[in-house]
Amino acid sequence: MASLIAGGVDCDVHPAVPHLTSLLPYLNDYWRDQVTTRGMVDLVSQSYPPNSPITARPDWRPESGKPGESLEDMQRHVLDPFQLSYAICNPLYGVQMVFSEDLQAAFCGALNEWLAKEWLDRDNRLRGSIVIPTQSVEKAVAEIERCAQDKRFVQVLMLVMGDTPLGKRALWPIYEAAERLELPVGVHAGSAYHNPPTAVGWGSYHIEDYVGQAQAFQTQLTSLIVEGVFAKYPRLKMVMLESGVSWISPYLWRLHKFWRGVRMETPWVDRAPLDIVRSNIRFSLQPFDAPPEAETLIRLFDHMQSDELVLFSTDYPHWQFDGRDALPEGLTPDLVRKIMIDNPHATYPRLI
Repeated sequence: MASLIAGGVDCDVHPAVPHLTSLLPYLNDYWRDQVTTRGMVDLVSQSYPPNSPITARPDWRPESGKPGESLEDMQRHVLDPFQLSYAICNPLYGVQMVFSEDLQAAFCGALNEWLAKEWLDRDNRLRGSIVIPTQSVEKAVAEIERCAQDKRFVQVLMLVMGDTPLGKRALWPIYEAAERLELPVGVHAGSAYHNPPTAVGWGSYHIEDYVGQAQAFQTQLTSLIVEGVFAKYPRLKMVMLESGVSWISPYLWRLHKFWRGVRMETPWVDRAPLDIVRSNIRFSLQPFDAPPEAETLIRLFDHMQSDELVLFSTDYPHWQFDGRDALPEGLTPDLVRKIMIDNPHATYPRLI
């Protein structure tokens, strides 16, 4: 395996909210009373069912509580042994599943405050992502602007499966705020489960949901490109988190082919999709979905036609992470440095 180097940036770690009551100190009196009165007990997303093997590596699953809820465990498993300079916290908690605009906004605000107080304040290597209430674009922008005052927040976090294609013009105020405040938008695997997680309806098994995530990333990337998001906001960076990487080259070949054939309907897309991806899109390393042979890996990166697309991530504490073998075999030392240090710092301007 390729050797890790000190000073890297882990772009995807997952601190877990122990319980809904953990957010109560960060809600105002009204919403705290609403949670209690309604008897709300937790917000569990089926993207990572608590007892599913993919939710945590067996050796990182605590005897009690949720995987990822202990800062001490994260320090012992990832931050210290990898000698990381930064790790970006992406809390995956079911606040996006709430239908009420007001309640969703309250939960997102509480989650962001919880992250700042319970995690960022306790380890200066940690940085945060702003979880936004996408049910209301106005409230989402307000939450971005509120949290952006804390320079430790370095990214806006959205789910790949929500209520609408991400390129839709109604969402553009979110991207305007993110670009203006130098915040990349992270699009993470997961769903609000307001719609089926596949294009043909609801499946029967978790594996159908899990495999369908890559298809959702392709659909959203197409939407972002053809709707003209990056023509309108050319400095905006978007990071596909837990998207996989093996599909990128064949997908871009197909998108480029059809863009050339029907580009008259989207005249604002004035660059080839591959050029847009090179300049504006990044992908997290884990879960790495390519075959293990070094020769295949080299071909994969050759087909991407760029060494700037991939960012180091561990996906702690999820099962996909390979422990000390966090980097696939066949990466050159120069490429390791690009993935672990240079690319993340070029993507996240607030990592200073």
